[in-house]
Amino acid sequence: MADKMPHLTCETTGESHGPCGLAILNGMPAGLELDVEFINGELRRRQGGYGRGGRQRIETDKVSFLAGMRAGITTGAPLVMQIPNKDSRLDDLERTPPVHRPRPGHADLAGSIKWLTDDCRNTLERASARETAARTAAGAAARCLLHEFGIEVFGFVRTVHTARTDVTIEHSRLDELRRMRDESEVYTPDVEVTKEMMECIRGAKIDKDTVGGLCEVHVFGCPIGLGSCVTPTGRLDARIASAVMGIQAFKSVEIGMGREVASRRGSEVHDPITYDEGSRDTPLLGFQRARNNAGGIEGGMTNGMPVVVTGAMKPISTLLQGMPSVDLRSKQSEHSDYERSDVCAVSAASVVMENMVAFEIAAMFLDKFGGDTMKELEAAWTFYLDTARTI
Repeated sequence: MADKMPHLTCETTGESHGPCGLAILNGMPAGLELDVEFINGELRRRQGGYGRGGRQRIETDKVSFLAGMRAGITTGAPLVMQIPNKDSRLDDLERTPPVHRPRPGHADLAGSIKWLTDDCRNTLERASARETAARTAAGAAARCLLHEFGIEVFGFVRTVHTARTDVTIEHSRLDELRRMRDESEVYTPDVEVTKEMMECIRGAKIDKDTVGGLCEVHVFGCPIGLGSCVTPTGRLDARIASAVMGIQAFKSVEIGMGREVASRRGSEVHDPITYDEGSRDTPLLGFQRARNNAGGIEGGMTNGMPVVVTGAMKPISTLLQGMPSVDLRSKQSEHSDYERSDVCAVSAASVVMENMVAFEIAAMFLDKFGGDTMKELEAAWTFYLDTARTI
């Protein structure tokens, strides 16, 4: 019995202070040219942002490929991507000592009990957001595939603590918005609000505290019909929500209008449909919407409008001032241990989220059109759009 074409999947491995992080991608078709400069650019962005800690001055993240690529082109075999850690000291017990006082908000206590130990070190090493470097690389590689089909992904910071930008994201302004975001120290395409966000972060640092915020991702150019209404796991919104909630410190995900739908009437929520013959050759296939409250997804499937996702990141759990905790050995009240950390990592989180959403879009794209090679994928894509236009 022939093997089924595998879904696009990603596994990561590695510890925060281990030798490296690895991302292992299965299901990437053969014949895709990977833009290594773009992937490394996303890794650099993940390391940036106002409010980051000292770790980012140590690392210089760059990807290397250990398998699945030849002369810059994917072979169809599992793609193995490596991001080395310069701060590799996991076996140095003086520099990475046991941690016996769990930090509230982290995985420390739950992991220690789960693995039956009074040392939080092994848990925190794997639970660390350092792992997201590997997933960012994986998502950036998936975006190389999306670029081939005109699908563009844009992520940014919508809020930091109480500071919020109301900037409107439009495809026609994408180049300008990307430039403005990349010039901002907090990755928001709004000069004035950038200053407010930085002030929020600065104030938290003075108080030895931390702040979180909202990240937002827009995906332009998706055809109608990615995802499925047939099974719960086939729903694109469910897959995206799972991916975003899988990012360290994220506590909620919204698609489109999100929780606001609960306080509105249906006539205010649902997006009316019209038809325009002049846009028949676009991914919309001629179908138009005057608004996008659904965030580009209806019934678990893309509807041709931009996919819009918002994720809420909590404040970093490691506080310089510490928090009330318990020593796991003595069970006596103590202040939590301190591990080098950030004051705010929302900027970096927006890069991770941008690439994780892109990965799920690419996975659904391959589920819909996939074959073993890029040639098959391109043929299936063309056939689908040509056929859809005859309906």
